[in-house]
Amino acid sequence: MRSFLKPAAGLVCLVALACAGCSSGGNDGSGAATSEPSGAASTPAQSESSSTSYAPYVSATDASATDSAGSPTTYNLAFVIANGSDCTPTWNDTSAIDDAAVKSRISALTESGADVRVSFGGASGKELAETCDSASALAAAYGAALDAAGSTQADFDIEGDALTDSASVALRSEAIALLQKERTDLQVSFTLPVMPSGLDADSLALLESANDNSVAVSTVNIMTMNYGSSYDGDMGDYAITSAEAAHTQLADVFGLSSENAWHGLALTSMIGVNDIDNETFTLSDAAQVRTFAEEQGIAWVSAWSSFRDQQCEDGSSSDDAATDCSGVEQSAGAFAEAFAG
Repeated sequence: MRSFLKPAAGLVCLVALACAGCSSGGNDGSGAATSEPSGAASTPAQSESSSTSYAPYVSATDASATDSAGSPTTYNLAFVIANGSDCTPTWNDTSAIDDAAVKSRISALTESGADVRVSFGGASGKELAETCDSASALAAAYGAALDAAGSTQADFDIEGDALTDSASVALRSEAIALLQKERTDLQVSFTLPVMPSGLDADSLALLESANDNSVAVSTVNIMTMNYGSSYDGDMGDYAITSAEAAHTQLADVFGLSSENAWHGLALTSMIGVNDIDNETFTLSDAAQVRTFAEEQGIAWVSAWSSFRDQQCEDGSSSDDAATDCSGVEQSAGAFAEAFAG
């Protein structure tokens, strides 16, 4: 997903959903674990309600009038990246991680009882694993950001060069594993690009790296957006096709039952006009995705982003993706309401 810095352009264990073949528990043959790793975080599969939650991406630094639309259960705070080439976490390389204004903003977001999830990475700037020189330093940087936000949830949005950089992928996995040893309640999600054919080889390699380092992964969040030259149809249909393909991969690679593979999946769509010509995600598409997610028991749905969930001031539509509006005719917060169901 785009950041705020510039216009867009082995067996894996899905922890607590299932853990086929993990050393901490046996398997009953269905893909579900007969026991779960100690210290595993609570996940959608363990909760009393299996309803799909709504968790939009929001700016960590700037409030939007549409942030609370749809009554989110969790806000994804975008983005923590490195301070230039240093191993120092910042909000979008513009604000210190302990900035008082950001702390005040997070406090306002959580007044309703919603949680916050810190999202590391994004499409611009340097993800910390690309700048830190050791797993311990990287874990400390991640931990500082989580502490500053008061969060026990970490989302790693890995795309572009960061996804193909095998050295940083390995270092990140090692650092997350160290962090989870210190913080047994830490829930980890990976946000990865997807196509209608599913996750690509680099994304699967990242998940395998996490498994090799015994990272407890709660959710894989796929970015159902910006498909490129292969796009020739309806964006809602494409989101569902991509989800179905990724679901098959999760069930296969993670050794999960079909049901638990759905529970371990999350979907994030870029609302309105996308960065690729002829790709526009409509309100109808949002309603379609919400219905599908509920039917399948998908963990959560999200939107890029709350601050784009409004009509552009200079017209009802646009051919180019904007950073502060959707580019389609809508009422403010309409996409959030559709995603929330």
